[in-house]
Amino acid sequence: MRVALDATPLTLSSGGLRRYVVELSRSLAESFPDDEYWLVSDQPFSLEEPNPPNLRLGPQPNGWLERRWWSWGLPRTIKHIGADLFHGTNFEVPYAGRTPAVLTLHDLSPWLNRAWHAHADRVRRRTPWLIRLRRAYLILTHTEAVRRQVIERFGLAPERVITVPLAAARCFRPAPAPIREPYFLFVGTLEPRKNLPFLVEVFAELRRVHPADLLLVGRRRPDFSGLPAADGIRWLGEISDDELAGLYSGAIAFVYPSLYEGFGLPVLEAMQCGAAVVASRDAAIQEVAGDAALLVDAHDVRAWVEALLALIERPDLRADYRERSLRRAAGFTWEKTAQRTHEAYVEALRQGRA
Repeated sequence: MRVALDATPLTLSSGGLRRYVVELSRSLAESFPDDEYWLVSDQPFSLEEPNPPNLRLGPQPNGWLERRWWSWGLPRTIKHIGADLFHGTNFEVPYAGRTPAVLTLHDLSPWLNRAWHAHADRVRRRTPWLIRLRRAYLILTHTEAVRRQVIERFGLAPERVITVPLAAARCFRPAPAPIREPYFLFVGTLEPRKNLPFLVEVFAELRRVHPADLLLVGRRRPDFSGLPAADGIRWLGEISDDELAGLYSGAIAFVYPSLYEGFGLPVLEAMQCGAAVVASRDAAIQEVAGDAALLVDAHDVRAWVEALLALIERPDLRADYRERSLRRAAGFTWEKTAQRTHEAYVEALRQGRA
């Protein structure tokens, strides 16, 4: 099998979309060495080496016609490399063409609240038509919660939508903490739906009784309006995976008050490092975390403060949730993700031949 995957998320410097394409493409290539996997995009992108020999980078568009990527350049590239199937890793597949396609819908956030995605009009307008016209034979989601939402919103037959959970990368494991002072940690792209102004409010209340800091790690998206200045809150920006593993491991807890998620990959990264986790009661997060996290309403400041104080004041509770985290994270691997994704590829090819 020869598969072309949309590599456009690799133009991002960090975040869940980039992590998804990096880990999925490598795990597919390692798990299925007789297949070829091509990463293609009309934009320059980076991929750290070394990579399996059957994971290859496609050519950049040549000339103005090929730069009309989704209508002309991509179908031409797919034909040039001889791909049997295209995987749209981020809401998009070609407008036309005979090559079977699989589409990943990470979540429904572009449609649920325009304020969460100020620049997603193209996705809001185009993706529903691609789905209705069956340009993608199968739709992949990362949780059953989002799968149900997708089926209901787009009126799809249940067999067209398949859940393929993600996993934390192997680099995330218990590691020495680089900071000794007590701190909580948030990791993720700084964007509207992550509910960070609420988190600042929580920590303003928490610091009335305890001096723990809040560290924020992640890329700031252009449409994020920023945070009010507050004592004890530090934004570290983007850091290396090794540094991040240490921060996860040394935190009193990882905090994730997101208003909506398709999976919540940082939750699993924190768990794989043995961190206690406090997160919002979002349906996808609950599905991923199970009983291994303290789940709190995303609008209840008092409940969040009480949960964080409990983890500060009760080392036994913190140790219990650390153990729960490690057990929960062990059930997710990128090898499993690659296997289930490959099964979807095989089914899409079967449908294409029918």
